[in-house]
Amino acid sequence: MFTIAALYHFTRFPDPATLKGPLQALAEAQGIKGSLLIAAEGINGTIAGSRAGIDAMLAHLRALPGCADLEHKESFAEAQPFGRMKVRLKREIVTMGQPDIDPRARVGHYVAAQDWNALISEPDVAVIDTRNDYEVEIGTFRSAVDPGTRSFRDFPAWWQANKDRFHNKRIAMFCTGGIRCEKSTNYLLGQGVPEVYHLKGGILKYLEDVPEAESLWQGQCYVFDQRVSVGHGLVPGDYGTCHACRRPLSAEDRARPEFEDGVQCHRCVDEYTDADRERFRERMHQMQLAERRGERHLGG
Repeated sequence: MFTIAALYHFTRFPDPATLKGPLQALAEAQGIKGSLLIAAEGINGTIAGSRAGIDAMLAHLRALPGCADLEHKESFAEAQPFGRMKVRLKREIVTMGQPDIDPRARVGHYVAAQDWNALISEPDVAVIDTRNDYEVEIGTFRSAVDPGTRSFRDFPAWWQANKDRFHNKRIAMFCTGGIRCEKSTNYLLGQGVPEVYHLKGGILKYLEDVPEAESLWQGQCYVFDQRVSVGHGLVPGDYGTCHACRRPLSAEDRARPEFEDGVQCHRCVDEYTDADRERFRERMHQMQLAERRGERHLGG
């Protein structure tokens, strides 16, 4: 059984580059795989490994400057959901492209998972999903507004074009684990929205804590690892992924004539050239050869 830890923390790292090597070395020593992003504004990522390995990584992270109160969320999987460990330096740990955003200064009101249903059922509350369009497609909260954005960087422009729709409304926002709401609620407060709320711990915390019989969640939740999606109780879902465009695919999607495993799906069939598809086919061939040898190809 593998322990999966999803985490983020906003703090100020004067020299984030100095953190990369020790984190990568510890992860390799502990057999940890996944991804960690480091920027001047903090750290974000998801890692998976043994219980002892995850505990060692979390202890190291909480010893970093300003990270003593770093929180994380756990789930479990029978197989390792990542192929390798990546520690990357970035300009932002979640890209919004708004240089004045600082979640350490202020964010919206946190709402615990057990209180979320009552809030979003109020008639003067508008519920906004801050995730990407392909995430929203496989699941969201009942009556939530879908901005239809391809990336989180598009959210500010969407808000400017649609803000009049939410006049005299309280705004409740949510995302997978909470990090995008840290930035988006700070942004809305800076735009003069007086009452902004967000789901503490994100959808993952809600699916973990709220019984399915009481849930207002519909569908599954997209996750950025080889599980692809999870449902209530954080049980892995039944979605696959397109290895070309990385969008989630249902069983029906994979049965469509446009689908070629590892090469294309109906959504991206017109987005790549023939040369791209030949490259994808070769990658898929190498993955299959690695699987026959009992190995894991890094492109998997």
